[in-house]
Amino acid sequence: MKSSSIRFRGAVSALSSDDRRMLFDRSSARDAKVSSIVSRIIDRVRSEGDSTLLKLARELDGVDLSSLEVPREAVLRARSLVDPTTIQAMERAARNIERVHRAWLPRSAQLEVEPGVTVGRRPDPFSRVGVYAPGGRAAYPSSVLMGAIPARVAGVKEIVLCSPPGESGIPSDSVLAAAAIASVDRVFAIGGAGAIAAMAFGTATVPRVDKIVGPGNAYVAEAKIQLASVVGFDSPAGPSELVVIADDSSNPVTIARELLAQAEHDPRAVVMAVAIGKDVAEKIEAAVLVALQSADRKEIVTESLASSGAIVWVTNEQEAIETANDFAPEHLMIATRNPAAIANRIRNAGTVFLGETSSVAFGDYLTGANHVLPTGGLARCYSGLSTLDFFRWTTFQSVTPVAAKRLAPSTAVFAETEGLSNHAAAARAWEKVP
Repeated sequence: MKSSSIRFRGAVSALSSDDRRMLFDRSSARDAKVSSIVSRIIDRVRSEGDSTLLKLARELDGVDLSSLEVPREAVLRARSLVDPTTIQAMERAARNIERVHRAWLPRSAQLEVEPGVTVGRRPDPFSRVGVYAPGGRAAYPSSVLMGAIPARVAGVKEIVLCSPPGESGIPSDSVLAAAAIASVDRVFAIGGAGAIAAMAFGTATVPRVDKIVGPGNAYVAEAKIQLASVVGFDSPAGPSELVVIADDSSNPVTIARELLAQAEHDPRAVVMAVAIGKDVAEKIEAAVLVALQSADRKEIVTESLASSGAIVWVTNEQEAIETANDFAPEHLMIATRNPAAIANRIRNAGTVFLGETSSVAFGDYLTGANHVLPTGGLARCYSGLSTLDFFRWTTFQSVTPVAAKRLAPSTAVFAETEGLSNHAAAARAWEKVP
């Protein structure tokens, strides 16, 4: 394949061990400088609360805040300040997100394990959840909808949103409008690690939450790691990822368009085409190079492709499936003759798009599926955000007197084997019941 600005190229089987490790192992060592800065912010918020948050707004966001909380009137007013077509798109997305996530609500279950022994499990929604919506390069109202609506569907009593303040001292109008559409209860103009710490510990103004969800930058991600023993979190999140499996039935121009769309998220975004056949790979690469010439956000896209972009080829579907499962991408598009057949053999992906008409952009905004997804290969063990993330489970069990008498001997044997004589005595007491 001819030289280009794409970092990894060629047959998957021919990648050097170093290239394969760099491409497939996206877990990165924690940045010592970021870790130190975040640790200090967390300590300051824990000890000084609101005063530290106001100082951080000046230090990091360049604004003097008179209040951390955004007035309810400002949140509601934002809907009238955003273009009506944007509001319509948000409302459509909100309806679809609600429909999908309502279908995924968990249900209680119980069974009689043996006569007189009943065990059950009940989902209990969290009382209060925090949603984080990034600022910085751009405003992300979609992240507000993706975090808040599933929580509301789950039955969470109170939803708190934190998002960095703009020059006006409050988050962007689009973020506030999304908060209104998603029925967020309270909004705070707080960003970064300070926002995560505030929701984790609680301050005089910001309430303590049971769980925090939503994407963020390296400082937000680090704060989640450091506060994991204090509050619940969603899956760890890093730069956006896309793998496309393509065969000779796919349109190279469409594949190139999908790759560039995800690459524009971040200079560290990872995009990879896994072509079934060398000729397919060459056509996709040519289409990418053509599309790149007129691409918007060209600097970000070019840097992404140069640092971690890949167009590789395999000889058959099985090798493509193995490659995708090894990579465990955030997004996986299957642009082949029979995408469903391949999808049935995929085990490690945040979300799968079947067919090239199923653009990842649709999933980012409007299909109703969640776009808060595991990255960095963690799709091996994490799932995308859903209503399931807003429940804790209570297990309950009951044993009748007759069943207690029947369970007692075996329970006592276990307890005695482990040297727990009082456990054994508690069980054997039921052997004497008439």
